[in-house]
Amino acid sequence: MLLNTNTSQCDKYTDLLTVFTAHLSKDLNLSSIRQVCLFITALCKVKSVNYSKLSPGFDSPSAASSCFRRIQRFMAQVDLPMRLISALIFNLLQNNSPVILVMDRTNWKFGQQNINILMLGISYKSVAIPIMFKMLDKRGNSNSQERITLVQNFIDWFGLDSIDCILADREFIGEKWLGFLNEHSIQYHIRIRNNFKVFLARKQKEITVCHLFNNLNSRVFRHYQHIVEMHGQLC
Repeated sequence: MLLNTNTSQCDKYTDLLTVFTAHLSKDLNLSSIRQVCLFITALCKVKSVNYSKLSPGFDSPSAASSCFRRIQRFMAQVDLPMRLISALIFNLLQNNSPVILVMDRTNWKFGQQNINILMLGISYKSVAIPIMFKMLDKRGNSNSQERITLVQNFIDWFGLDSIDCILADREFIGEKWLGFLNEHSIQYHIRIRNNFKVFLARKQKEITVCHLFNNLNSRVFRHYQHIVEMHGQLC
């Protein structure tokens, strides 16, 4: 059952407000920053983005119906550029060393609408924290240019030196994409199918990649230290 009054009258987001004000005050006024903090604390409590469920979770003396209207106005009027939020997340991690980027994609349907999100995250304490994304106006895999654009935006905003490496699943392959990573000297660890064909430069022959690892036992790994050619790129 929906609540008609708020779950708390206490100002529990003071610490959050202090942190966010330090990072967002140049781009948002204090009222908007307060609203963002109310959103986050309410989301943690009610675990829903539904406005009717979210509004009673606001730490505010106002009635839930008033908070509901505040949410509507905020969503309609306030612009939160991805670069602003990405910079906030990047700075909050307080990591002075290069970061491990994780690329992934998720696709589902809402009615007839395709929801297809190409996501770039930062691996932090064994958790991938989303930092940037691109909505794809289609179903299925991303293409090389869409991936390149996302990573290039990260480079433009945070610098090439901030990248340690990129982790990705076997969807994220292709000559143009691997060429971009090679050109920028970005290390990558990308899964490939066991039936992929690779060209062994030192033996001057093409083989199925599984032959490099088919004598391994379970839970044993091998680092193949020689250069191979895959999708026209040296890896």
